[in-house]
Amino acid sequence: MRSRLRYYVVYKPYQVLCQFSPSPGKTTLKDVFAVEPDVYPVGRLDYDSEGLLLLTNDARLNQLLLHPRHKTEKEYYVQVEGLPTEAALQQLRQGVNITIDGQPWRTAPAKASLLAAEPALPPRVPPIRYRAAIPTSWLSLVITEGKNRQVRRMTAAVGHPTLRLVRWRQGAHSIAGMQPGDMRMLEKW
Repeated sequence: MRSRLRYYVVYKPYQVLCQFSPSPGKTTLKDVFAVEPDVYPVGRLDYDSEGLLLLTNDARLNQLLLHPRHKTEKEYYVQVEGLPTEAALQQLRQGVNITIDGQPWRTAPAKASLLAAEPALPPRVPPIRYRAAIPTSWLSLVITEGKNRQVRRMTAAVGHPTLRLVRWRQGAHSIAGMQPGDMRMLEKW
């Protein structure tokens, strides 16, 4: 008998591995979220990234969302070094050249905008190192791809290294009102 399909939106904390299997010396999803044993993450968020992650036991949805033809928007709030110019934002909007697994890759066009104010996010623990001589700013970056460390590579390609990376939204679901470690059950994705 097939188990009931389950869908969870979680706020993955900073420095948590995106896996349920143990990893000596590192915190994993299993240490933070109590879910059924057949539930697993759809996609990945790097150890040093935080934010929205979908957990499910729906293999069909997993395959659909991870297939390159499926263009689900993922919105990231990105704290970067410096103040990006309109020209840098335009580069992100047109796609930039990055390297993935040693191979050149041209990213698909992104939606990129400078946020007028710091987003209402919980403080990161530990906090970003403050440097008075180097200002920081926040971007909203919306992509439909999901290459390894893609957002970090994109901001670096336009001269603004990423300091903090938070996946805010995937499709119609966001982490609005959530704190790191929070989990919200959905009836369907």
